[in-house]
Amino acid sequence: MALVGPVMVTGGGGFLGRALVRRLLDRGLQVRSLARGDYPELRAWGAETFAGSIDDRALVRRALDGCEVVFHVAAKVGTSMRRDGFVRTNIEGTQAVIDACRDHGIPKLVYTSTPSVVHGGGDLEGVDEGLPYPAHFGAHYAATKAEAERRVLAADSPTLGTVALRPHLVWGPGDTNLLPRLVARAKAGRLRLVGRTPKLIDTTYIDNAVDAHLLAAERVRPGAACAGRAYFIANDEPILQDDMINRLLAAAGLPPASRRISRAAASTVGAVLELVYWASGSDAEPIMTRWLAEQLSTAHWFDLGAARRDLGYAPAVSVDEGLRRLARSLAG
Repeated sequence: MALVGPVMVTGGGGFLGRALVRRLLDRGLQVRSLARGDYPELRAWGAETFAGSIDDRALVRRALDGCEVVFHVAAKVGTSMRRDGFVRTNIEGTQAVIDACRDHGIPKLVYTSTPSVVHGGGDLEGVDEGLPYPAHFGAHYAATKAEAERRVLAADSPTLGTVALRPHLVWGPGDTNLLPRLVARAKAGRLRLVGRTPKLIDTTYIDNAVDAHLLAAERVRPGAACAGRAYFIANDEPILQDDMINRLLAAAGLPPASRRISRAAASTVGAVLELVYWASGSDAEPIMTRWLAEQLSTAHWFDLGAARRDLGYAPAVSVDEGLRRLARSLAG
């Protein structure tokens, strides 16, 4: 089913949101963006922009009025020890979007979730969507994203079709999060490979992540097979984490990382830093936390069978091709 506008992309100024806005505009759709900051580039492309907080219910209601589809991409990410910001953005903001969809009779809501909502600390090897939420979350980000996902899926109804996507480690040209942090740490000599034994991970090239969102929006509707369900999204190319890190560094023209730290040592460092940052009340992100040590030393790859079946998802851009495109973009 072809998409019709207006289409809203929350978080349109971020990496995935911006790529989604660009693709929707290229399809000739009327696109709106709601983001924390002002993004003149989006207006120059032809999008209508709204600036403000996603938990501002009046703003969200005004911005979504008249929309046919909402892509809720906006989120607070990171390892800050302060919970309130995650709650406001990830839970209260998502509830504001759900309520505005209901109030305006918007029939389609596509939510950008994360595999972190089911990570309980161990390896995730070929798991599917039957894996339950863990009893305990190691970070405010994962906990609040899980609660938001629950609410989105519970909001599926005869008048509102909802679907949640869980893309893993999205990267590519225009990356504003993963690659810049990796490069900055490598240049500062602070990058460490975590864990004694490298683990397999899967990642998601940006174009494939956008494809998944568009497919979900086309397929979801009240009563559809994908309505009220969550889906893992990735490139379906598990690779050793060390190799992926070093291939990204190579695309940026940097030498490979070789210095290693055990998971136990990284976790100890993380525990100390958590205490320091929590005691200070700072909203800054510790360079290491216990949750991050877990993420960097465990396997993360997924069974994408459900996304292929229900969404028609098939990653079009391989890791090799994505890295070539990334290297060209970074070379200027």
